Amino acid sequence: MAVQREILITGGAGFVGANLAARLLAEGGNNVAIFDNLSRRGTEHNLSWLRTLPQAKNLRYIHGDVRNAQQVSDAARYATQIYHLAAQVAVTTSITDPKCDFDTNALGTFHVLEAARRHGRQPMVFFTSTNKVYGSLESVPVEKAGTRYRATDRKFIGADESTPLDFHSPYGCSKGAADQYVRDYARIYDLPTVVFRMSCIAGQRQFGNEDQGWVAHFLYSVLSGRAITVYGDGLQVRDILHIDDLVNAFVAARDNIGSTAGHVYNVGGGMGRAISIRELLEKIERRVERPARLEFSDTRPGDQPLYVSNTTRLESHTGWKAALSLDQILDSIEAFYSANRGLIAQRPAASADAKPLSDKGFSSALSTPALATAEAR
Repeated sequence: MAVQREILITGGAGFVGANLAARLLAEGGNNVAIFDNLSRRGTEHNLSWLRTLPQAKNLRYIHGDVRNAQQVSDAARYATQIYHLAAQVAVTTSITDPKCDFDTNALGTFHVLEAARRHGRQPMVFFTSTNKVYGSLESVPVEKAGTRYRATDRKFIGADESTPLDFHSPYGCSKGAADQYVRDYARIYDLPTVVFRMSCIAGQRQFGNEDQGWVAHFLYSVLSGRAITVYGDGLQVRDILHIDDLVNAFVAARDNIGSTAGHVYNVGGGMGRAISIRELLEKIERRVERPARLEFSDTRPGDQPLYVSNTTRLESHTGWKAALSLDQILDSIEAFYSANRGLIAQRPAASADAKPLSDKGFSSALSTPALATAEAR
C-alpha cells in the first residue's frame, strides 16, 4: 500500500494556494492541509471550490495564522512537504503598517522553518519570494522605446539569480529577509528548501486588486467600467506567468529535489511574455472592445521600470519551461470572470468562522483542530 504524502500549504486558500492544492489533490496519494486565516478577499470562495473537488476527502482546512508559532507548529507536525505561500503582499500596506508586514512575512516564515526543523522529519519546504528583493533594479539601465522601457544592453534576457539584492520598501525587506532565512536553513540545518522569486502570476481563481493580481484587476476593471489607477507613466514592463505554469514549476522542483534543494530560482514568463502596463491595457481594450478608464498617480517607491525573469537555472535543473501565452492567460482570467461575475463584483468581509472538513479518512498528521486566528495576514 502506497504511503500517503502529508502536505501543508500555508495561505492555501489564496490564488496560488488554491490552484496548487487542486493539482496536488488530483495527483492522488496526497493528503493536503491548507492553513489560512481567510483574511484576503476571495479566499472563502476558493476554499468552497476546493471542497467541491472529487478528491476533497483528502483535503483539510486549518484556520490559523503564520504569526502564531504554536498554530504553525501544530499544523506542520507530520508534514512531509510544506509550501509556504502565506504572506502580506502589498507594498502599500507594508508602508502603512510595517509591523504587520514584518510579523507576517519575516517572522511567519521563521515560524514555518522552525516547525519544519524541530519536528525532525526534514520536510521539503517551498517558499514563494518576490522579484521585489531586487529593489528598483538599478543594475539594469533602461531607456524609453515607444510604449515600453527596454534595457540599454541589447543582450539582456532577464534578471538572473546573481542580480544584486537591494531591498526597497518594508515589503521588500520582509520578503528578502525571509528569502535568505529559507536559503540558509538548507545550508545550516540541511532542510531541503526551495525559493521561488516570482514575477507576475495570473490566471483563474485570481480575484485581483491593484496591489496584488494587477493583470486580473485590469481586465475586471475594464469589463465592469471601473477606473484604473496607473502609477507612473505606464511604460513599466513585467513578465507574466500563467498560474498553471507556476504550479508545473512547483511540481518540477519537487520531483527534482535532489537538484533543486538549497537553490533560489527566478520564476516568471520570461522575455516572450513581457509586456508594459500601457501595452497590456491596449490589448485588453481590443479584446473586450471597451475603453479603459484611467487615472494617473506618482510612481511608487522602488518600482522597477523593467523586470523580466531569466529562468535558465530552473529550466536547466528541472526541464521546466513556461508554456501558456499572454493571450491564454487573459483567456483564463476572462473565463473565470464570466463564471464568477457576482463573486468578483462583491467586496465581502472575510469569513471568521469557516468550518474545517471532517477528519474522517485522515491520519493523525492532519487531525489538528481548527484554531483561532489573528485578523489580518
